Amino acid sequence: MTSPLEQKLKVTGPVVITANRLGDGAVVYRTRDGNWSTRLDDAAVVSTAPAARELLAGAVADGLSAVGAYVAPVQIGPDGRPEPGNLRERIRCTGPTVRCGAPAVAPAITIGL
Repeated sequence: MTSPLEQKLKVTGPVVITANRLGDGAVVYRTRDGNWSTRLDDAAVVSTAPAARELLAGAVADGLSAVGAYVAPVQIGPDGRPEPGNLRERIRCTGPTVRCGAPAVAPAITIGL
């Protein structure tokens, strides 16, 4: 698998760097100060390939906190805050698309004799 830093980076609008937190797998976003946040609106938003590459390099180097860092598209909402820019990021940001808490297997029925 090719490292994210070796891939050709095409930035056509605002982007953020996202990954998964190593301890619990939570979706995290790279902040301007080089930390990670679970809040998309804390993410550093950039719109050029060199700026995205710089953020990505710092994120990849921080392999002890988060893994699988990559560049993700965002849109700037009417309130000026970033919003997920595609379906994948919307799912990662808001959670599963299936109902949580439903039993995986139907409960057994006990018939009293």
